[in-house]
Amino acid sequence: MDEIQELTGIAEQVAQVIVSYSHVRVISHNDADGLTSAAIICQTLLREGISYHVTITSRLDEDVIETVNNSTSENDLVVFCDMGSGQPDLLGKVKQDVVVIDHHQPVGESPAIAAINPHMAGIDGATYLCASMTTYLVARQINANNVDLAGLAIAGAVGDKQLFGEPNRRILDEVIQANVISVQKGLKVGGGDIADVLENTPEPYLDITGDRDKINGFLDILNIHGNIDDLNTDELKKLTSAIALKLTKNASPEAVDAAIGDVYILNHELIPNVYDMVATLNSCGKQEKYGLALALCMKDRDSYEEARSLTTELQKKIILDIKRAETKIKRGKHIWYLNAANLESTGIVASTVVRYIHPDMPFLAVNQVDELVKVSSRGTHALIQQGLDLASALREAADAVGGQGGGHNIASGASIPQGTSEDFIHRVDEIVGKQLGEDGDGNESRNED
Repeated sequence: MDEIQELTGIAEQVAQVIVSYSHVRVISHNDADGLTSAAIICQTLLREGISYHVTITSRLDEDVIETVNNSTSENDLVVFCDMGSGQPDLLGKVKQDVVVIDHHQPVGESPAIAAINPHMAGIDGATYLCASMTTYLVARQINANNVDLAGLAIAGAVGDKQLFGEPNRRILDEVIQANVISVQKGLKVGGGDIADVLENTPEPYLDITGDRDKINGFLDILNIHGNIDDLNTDELKKLTSAIALKLTKNASPEAVDAAIGDVYILNHELIPNVYDMVATLNSCGKQEKYGLALALCMKDRDSYEEARSLTTELQKKIILDIKRAETKIKRGKHIWYLNAANLESTGIVASTVVRYIHPDMPFLAVNQVDELVKVSSRGTHALIQQGLDLASALREAADAVGGQGGGHNIASGASIPQGTSEDFIHRVDEIVGKQLGEDGDGNESRNED
């Protein structure tokens, strides 16, 4: 039995548990992966005639558990999507039966009556089968006609920057054959006027991003203007080649692959271009417009204009944040880091820095917002192969300063108390150095025979 077959068997068991309940309380994360996971399970429940109540949250904590316990009845089922695997102690405080659909590294023994996680089948959930893809496997087991929800799953995977080799490729190929997804070659960006796209899109982050004069000069040299979807083959090839050349100056090899290649078109969604869809969902999530995001996923056309407008405004702010961050980034022994306040999106800033500006070491963004200090960290697949595990590093460092941390080896987050940022950064730096087998000077340590 291969990994996908094994996970499909687990999905069948989870599906049988879910459909045995008449009311389901859904809790999911607020990023693109979490939002699409929630939308997939909610539409699946709706089609089965099962009532549901959904809540989107930025993190799983005691307050969320209290909310769940205060809003459920004795015979309800609670389904956690894109969270729960790393906090069995919190799940144990839920009064009702619990199901977990997640892709984060499991920690300890889960109290859930049923759970599905790609790690259970030996698949690294940080790289393949994110929460939305895993949720889709469950939805497909509940009813094969739910194949039309696969576009949301693909959006979640793109949002979590997953790779589309096996086993993601197998699901992708199946839904392409079912005409749920179409694929075209080109720049992995949203649609619209080329100059607008380059000005307002944080990824790929170029030396001209956010600067209209530089963008116009760049496009004038190429003699390419207009809507990106209207470019002919030669124009698109010229544009992608010029952007690839810019990326090779500083960006990681992964950044080139992330910027140029297959563009997925979601044939059943209100926003067909997957990169526009992901940006819109992330923007709604960051601005706590969760109902708007879910309405968009549930194909409510009235939600489209507001969601896209919010996205454009937020992306402009994020680009300004990235430009400001560039001047404040500091180098540790084993990490690059930023200690800032009131950033719009630490996750996007961290992803951009490690992909396009400083790909040689992991990046840590510490951001104080009101009374909270939030942390986002990002690595590269090359660093993971060298031993990097940001989930472990942030969990250990956060615990040491009285906070909480965890996530994936390549992308992780934390929340820490005020006044502990410098200590936390120092601890992460030391832990990462040990993981990468480097000495205090950032050199690889060797044991002489």
